[in-house]
Formats: sequence, C-alpha cells, structure tokens
Amino acid sequence: MVGVRWMTAGRDATRERLESALGSGRGAVLVGAPGVGKTVMARAVAREFGRQHPGVATRWVSATESATAIPFGAFSHLVELAGADEPAALLRAAQESLRRYAATGLTLVVDDAHHLDTLSATLVHQIALSGMARLLLTVRHGEPCPDAVVALWRDGVLERCEIDPFDADESAGLLEQVLGGPVEGVSAARMFDASRGNPLCLRHLVEAAVDAGSLRQVEGVWQLRGEMRLTPELSTLIDQRLRTLDPEVRTVLEFLAIEEPLSAADLAEVAGADALERAVTSGVVTTSDQGGHLLVHPFHPLYTERIRSGLGRLAARRLRKVLVAQLSATAPTHLGGRLRIAGLALDSDVPPDPDDLVALSWEAMRMGDLALGERLARGALDQTGALSARLPLAHALSWQGRGRDADAVLAPVDPETLSQWDLTAWTLPKAANRFWMLSESGEAVAYLAEMRSRISEPAAYHTLDALAATFAMNCGDLDRAVRVASVVLESPQAQDLAVAWSAATAALSSARLGRFDDVPGLAVRGLEAAHPGLLRFTIGFGQALTAIMAGDVAAAGERARHYLTFSEFQQPGRAIAEVVFGHTLLAAGAFTEAATVLFSAAAALTSTGYSWGPLALMGLAQALGQQGRAAEAADALQRAVAAHGLRSRMYAPELELARAWTLAAGRDLPGAVAAAREALREAEQTGQAAVALRAIQEAVRLGDVTGLRAARRINADVDCVAGRLCIDHASALSDRNGGALDAVSVELEAAGMVAVAADAAAQAAAAHRARGHRTAEVAARARAGALARRCGMPATPALDEVLNPLPLTGREREVAVKVAQGLSNRAIAERLGVSVRTVEGHVYRACVKLDLPDRSALARTVGTSPAPSVTPSSKNR
Repeated sequence: MVGVRWMTAGRDATRERLESALGSGRGAVLVGAPGVGKTVMARAVAREFGRQHPGVATRWVSATESATAIPFGAFSHLVELAGADEPAALLRAAQESLRRYAATGLTLVVDDAHHLDTLSATLVHQIALSGMARLLLTVRHGEPCPDAVVALWRDGVLERCEIDPFDADESAGLLEQVLGGPVEGVSAARMFDASRGNPLCLRHLVEAAVDAGSLRQVEGVWQLRGEMRLTPELSTLIDQRLRTLDPEVRTVLEFLAIEEPLSAADLAEVAGADALERAVTSGVVTTSDQGGHLLVHPFHPLYTERIRSGLGRLAARRLRKVLVAQLSATAPTHLGGRLRIAGLALDSDVPPDPDDLVALSWEAMRMGDLALGERLARGALDQTGALSARLPLAHALSWQGRGRDADAVLAPVDPETLSQWDLTAWTLPKAANRFWMLSESGEAVAYLAEMRSRISEPAAYHTLDALAATFAMNCGDLDRAVRVASVVLESPQAQDLAVAWSAATAALSSARLGRFDDVPGLAVRGLEAAHPGLLRFTIGFGQALTAIMAGDVAAAGERARHYLTFSEFQQPGRAIAEVVFGHTLLAAGAFTEAATVLFSAAAALTSTGYSWGPLALMGLAQALGQQGRAAEAADALQRAVAAHGLRSRMYAPELELARAWTLAAGRDLPGAVAAAREALREAEQTGQAAVALRAIQEAVRLGDVTGLRAARRINADVDCVAGRLCIDHASALSDRNGGALDAVSVELEAAGMVAVAADAAAQAAAAHRARGHRTAEVAARARAGALARRCGMPATPALDEVLNPLPLTGREREVAVKVAQGLSNRAIAERLGVSVRTVEGHVYRACVKLDLPDRSALARTVGTSPAPSVTPSSKNR
C-alpha cells in the first residue's frame, strides 16, 4: 500500500491550485491537519514543476520543532554563515548564499514552516517579496506560526490553499482504489469514523486491520469485522501528541475513551471544570450543541482509541464506576439512557442486576442493536447461568448469523425439566436457528411441530404458531402462513413476540399474494409490538412491494430508504435493509446502483443462513443481466442456486427471473423467455399473485405475450395499477400497436418503472417501423434512448433491437447467436430442426452482411453485440 497513493488520491482540485500558484505567481502555502497529506502533495507538485521546467533548481527545507531555537537551523544545509553577526547582516549573507542556486531559477519547498525559527521565517518572507525563488510552504493547521510566515498569505504574497481530510465518499473511494475492490458500506463508514478522513490514519488503520485479518475479502467485498487496531507507527505518532498533555487534560480524554460523547456538565463533574476547559483550549476535544445540551467529543477518535488500549483493566473499571455513578445521578427514564448506563456498568465493580440486563437486552434488540443485546444478555448469563439470560443471548447470536454459537448457548438446557412457558421460550430460538442458520429447514419444521404438541397453554403455543407461520411463508406456502398468523393475531392471549412474528409474516405474505389492502394494518401491528427487531425488514419488504404494485415505485424507494436509515451501520440489519432497497432500485430500473447495493449485501449475508442472502443474489443477477454483464450475472445466478433451498422456497420466482435475465445477457432469448414463463408458473403455483404479475411483465419486456390471459385473470382478483399496466403492455405488444405501446410507456414512466417504460418505447418503435410509420418510429426511438440513459443504458433485447440493431434476419440472428455460444453447425442444425447446409448458408449470409471474414469473427462480433430480438407470440392470448 504505497503512501503516495493514500495521500494524493482524490486531491486533483487542490493540486491544480498549487500548480497554478507555483507556475503563474510567487507560490503558495499549503495548510492542513497532521497526516492529511501536505508533505506528499508538496513533493508531488514540486516534482512535476521541476519536470516541466528542467532549468529550475528545486531545494527542500524541512523545519523541525527541535531546531526552532537554532538560527537558520532548517537552512543549515543550504546557507553558509561565517559566524555570529547582527540579524540584518545574517539575513543578507543567507540570501547571498542562496543566490548560487537561483542562477537559472529556484523553487524552494519549506515543509512544516510553522516550526521555522525567527530568522529562517524572515528569510522566507524576504525571498517571497524579492521574487528570488518560487515558494511552496506547508503549515500545520492550528499550530502557532511565525508572524513572517503568516504575513505571506495574510498580505496576499503567497496563495493559501487548504488541504482537507477526505469526506465519507472520498474515503470510501480511496479504500476501494487502494484495496483493489469494493468495500462494504458499513466497513467503509467505520474506517471513516475512526480516521475522520485523514489519509495517514486511514492508511495505518487499513494496514493493521489487513495484517490482523479483521479486514478481509468475502465474496469479492472487503469487510471489517471486530475491533480496529493501530499500527506501531500510528501509535507512536499519537503518543507523541498525547505526551504533551497535562495529566488533568489526559484524564478528560480517559473518560471519553470509556464513553463518548459525554455532556459537558457530567464531564466537568468527574474530571474537573478547569481540566475540561484546558482540553477544549488545547484542541484535543470539541463540543457540539444537541437540543440545548453541550456535548464533548474527542477531537480525533484515535486519541481515545490509543488511550483506551493503554488503560489497565483496573483503571478502566474505576473510570466506568465513576461514570455510572455520575450518569445515574440524574436517574434517566428514557430507554437510551438506561441502555447506556447498563453497558457501562457491565465491566465495572458494580454490575447491573441480571434481571435488568435481560430486560434491557430484549430492548436493545428491538431497537436493532444486536451487538449490545448480546453484551447485556451475556452479562446476565455470566452472573446467573439462567435460562432467562440464555434466551436473549441465543436470539442475538442467531440473528447475527452465528448459528453454532447460539446452539451452544441453548445446548446445556434439558427441555424435559422445563415448564410449558420455558419450553416454548427455549424452542423458539432452537427451531429458528435450525431453520435458517444450521441449514436444517425440513428438520426444523418437524421439530417445531413436535414441540408444539407438548404445549397446551394458548399464549405459549401462539408463539410457536407464529414461528410456524414464518416457516410456512419461507417454504412457499404463503396462504397457510397467513391463516396461521391470523389466528395468532386475533387471539387476545398472544404475546408481543408472537404478534411481531405473525404480523411481519402476514404483511409480506399478503403483499406477495396480492392482498394489498391488508398490508398497512399488519405493518402497524407488527411495528407496534415490543420485539420487532429484524422482523421490521420483512414488514418493509411487504410495504415496498405493495407500493410498487400500486404504481408508486418512488414511494417504495422512500420506504426502503427509511429502513436503510434505521439499520444505520449494524450487520446483518444493514445488509437486509440493502436487499429491500436493492429490489426497489430494480423496479425503478436503477440497475447500476442496484447491482452495487445487492453485491455488498450478498457478501455480508454469505456467512448467515437468512433467506435474504439468496434473494440478494437473485436480485444481483437480474441487475447484472439487464446491464448485459453476462459472465457476472451467471456467477451471481450460480451462487443463488447454491444458496437456495427450502428456507427460500418463497423466492423461487425471483430465482427464475434471475435465470431469465442471465440468459438474455448471454444472447439466449428463447431460454430467457422459458425462464420467465417458469417464474410465472412458480408464482402461480404458490399463489403469489403480485409476483406472478411481475413475472409476466418481465416476460413482456423479453417480447413474450403468452402470459396475457393469465395477467387478465390474476388482476381480476387483485386489481392493482401494476397489473393493469402489465395487461396494457402485453396487449399492445400482442397487437403490434405502436400507438398503444407509446401510451403505456408514458404510464409506466409515471409509475416509476423507467426501464420497463424504455422497453415499451423501444417496442413501439419496432411496431411503428413494421407499419411504415417513420415519424412515429423516430419519436419512439428517441424516447426509448432518453429513458434508457436514465437507467444507465441497459442491454435489454427490446432496447438493443431498436438502438443497436444488427442487419440480420431473425433466423440469421438466431444462428449467429448460437455460433457465438460455441455450438457447431451440426449442433445448431439439430436444435433448429434444419439441415447442416441450411445453417452454413445462414452463417455465410450473416458474415457477408456484417463484412466479416469467417465464422470465428462472427462469433466474436455477435458475442459482444446487443442481444437479438424475438418475435412476440400471440399464442394463448
């Protein structure tokens, strides 16, 4: 990991300003925080200037704190002085000494000019005024600086340029550039938060994380797991800064190393008001106003990270005890405050009551903080070993995808010794863990049914029934899932956990079944339950699909963004929210963004057993396929097939749509149409009306209208905007009615289905062309191109036929595609039911039309050209 790459990446604007100031003026002063890349930037600019002006000499001066008291200490290698003299005489002698370098031009680079002694600073000022040399200075932001240096930019002699830390996006881009691959959003955010965008800090954090194995590639995506460490070099740099602090100021940072931010009032009480004021003055802490409360933060997270790593266990426990006492003095009643105090008290001399820890563990998980839920539950288990502590811990571990660990927590319990209530509570995570995390879905269904037979208490068996409903949904029996969940939801004896599971299951199932009116009420019921946890994303997926089918893709996207915001940067919640968001992007036609989001989500979910993982891969294959990225789509499809099973049986239609777009990208349009029809069959077989309509719509985009009758039948039951648009689209295409296709394209765009609208416009252009309507054809083609550009120019068959046509007949194109797929003429003849000689004739004519020398050239050309079209069928209309 070369340092120059870390320091110069993404700094083009700053570099251009410096180069301009150096080339057309007297020079510049580059100001920035420590480690932000001032020195590297100055060296790069000076080196480039020297390359462009070979007759100009470049001399480098490095000022240091230790040489500040030595007259001309930084210039000792350039300036020859005979002995002590008056300052004015010394300055004249120094200038004369430098003139020998300036005979043909001189560039003088002064690094860390804030450390210059008074005479050196005055010399630099005089050189700038005289124009004897071009100057490039670096100055550390916030450091005391000699007046002579400050005057250079204050009086406009040199241009002042700021070099700032990277923002979050620049930091993420730099990580991907240096690591050579995509970086998970959660991990990039953690690295940015720790480094504050400082490239030097970022570099050392990455190197330490890679060396420790906590930053590694999973399915091609870099992921950070566990704690971040500091390299010895970075620790040394931070220690140099910390050693200059007064002991009282360091105490302020010690408290912030234990917990941050802290209110100024609390920090003043435990560390002292004077110490806090000096910490603010010295710049090691900053303050912010939040709701009228003044909060104190470390100036840089690495300060507190370094202090925390150096604190002994006893010292850390003492600091926690003091903080717990101070924070508890105000007796916080809000949940966030109670969770904060409990987390602090865990590793203090006064641990919280285990019953309180258990209750707060559930609350933390309800808010989506699985890591804190695990800590609190483990703290309770360490004290008691009781089943009440094992249950939230098992849930927290399982929901994080750590199935084996969860099973180990539950294993010591003998179910034969449990009451009905305890048996129910123990069975729930045990069965769920087997279903999702341990790849024992079939066994988990049977196990849950067997344990259910032992329970007679209604409130207890409702909880198991809620989980059974979720199993049924994932296994593809959505109608049964809704029936079982409805019984639970109608019972006044059902507890919150049962309500959360049942409402989430019923919300998503109802949306996919086409029972859209039921979704809003179910969503509210589930979200109001005490323990929705990760179940909120199941609800969100149902809400998003409902909005899409109502013809409001924008609303679906906003709903998905809401859940993405809720998840913040905690896994696996963040990745699950990205799956929901990615599928709304697919509906909108934002394939590039969808592929990025789903690629990252799939990698994060690889180590878990969630059915969201296969779904992410299915969506990824669809996005890549519609971009024409055949090989990548095929890889995603293969991984989706491998991950698919009983626990994701509900998503079988999506798997077939992934296959359809993968085949379309590979120029196998008949295979793509067959896969889309299979998606419809899978959806209808499981009663998923909404998904069936979407499968028909995708088939229509591929030129197939055989699902028109099914669309009319299905939409007669569910009656939604997306269904009506699908029917209008298929009907217009079946009739080759260009005007009707134009109209439906406009309606699809209004619904937010931009890629579908682009395909409809392209199909309209083809229909107008077939009828000789040249003006209408040109207008439709222009509209198709404009819509396609909004989607990043997808490579769908309809768009490619109109925007990038090959001058071949349908049969010539079909044969050429099979040639590109590597089939021999005999194999092609067998597939098409024609003679080998006929195939040879088609190959010959295709080569002539495309001005190609031979069969190999035809394969290469067609293999990289847009996908061929297929003539729409009117069968079974």
